[in-house]
Amino acid sequence: MASETGCVALITIFASPYILSTQVKPNPESDASKKQQVEEMFDNISHRYDFLNHLLSLGIDKGWRKKVRKSLSPKNPKKILDVATGTADLAIELAKMGDVHITGVDISRGMLDKGDIKLANQKLSHKIVLQQADSEKLPFEDNAFDAVTVSFGVRNFENLEKGMTEMGRVLKTGGQLAVLEFSKPSSKIVGLLYWFYFKNVVPLIGRIFSKSSNAYTYLPESVSKFPEGKQFATIAMNCGFSSVNIKPLTFGISTLYLCEK
Repeated sequence: MASETGCVALITIFASPYILSTQVKPNPESDASKKQQVEEMFDNISHRYDFLNHLLSLGIDKGWRKKVRKSLSPKNPKKILDVATGTADLAIELAKMGDVHITGVDISRGMLDKGDIKLANQKLSHKIVLQQADSEKLPFEDNAFDAVTVSFGVRNFENLEKGMTEMGRVLKTGGQLAVLEFSKPSSKIVGLLYWFYFKNVVPLIGRIFSKSSNAYTYLPESVSKFPEGKQFATIAMNCGFSSVNIKPLTFGISTLYLCEK
């Protein structure tokens, strides 16, 4: 696996525009780092996050998470790390695989607290453990997990390459990293409808229900600037992954990347 320094150097040479594009911040007027802003943003909206997540995605997000589970199932992973786990929706879906143990990490304590309540209510605390951790400094040994997942979280990394390298470090050789992330539809008609909804309806509903002035404005901005498709695959390969399978979902509204170590 390429070293972190080597990864960053390669990205700087071949994909420097994409490093800058991931530095979209929730509050551009603040001097706080992106990491600090993201943590504060999710702490602030954690009380309404699940409701808004399912409402604004029209429930489609549940099917996307199911795709992640079905994509990982053939390799029968037993020990899984879910990065940027939020309120543990993906971790809960992955628990349906049977004999698995899942560790979910997130930078936001508020999101994890909501997740712990869900796990207790669904009697899953014995299979899923949540802890606060930085995706760019994961507190685990090398080659510790059979699979690593992250859903709608890599856009929020302060340093995408550092986060990708860290997830690769804790993944066993032959294991898969599954990245589920928003993307831009290739169809012009779907794209027009998508961006109208994303840039006008989503921020309005988000402000009304979450009382956050910037969280749901940041969402479409971060998606529009994120390196997707082959650009993201190039970054993953430069960070040490041997192959990347790109699977567009629902007209390309989201994409599932299966990165093999």
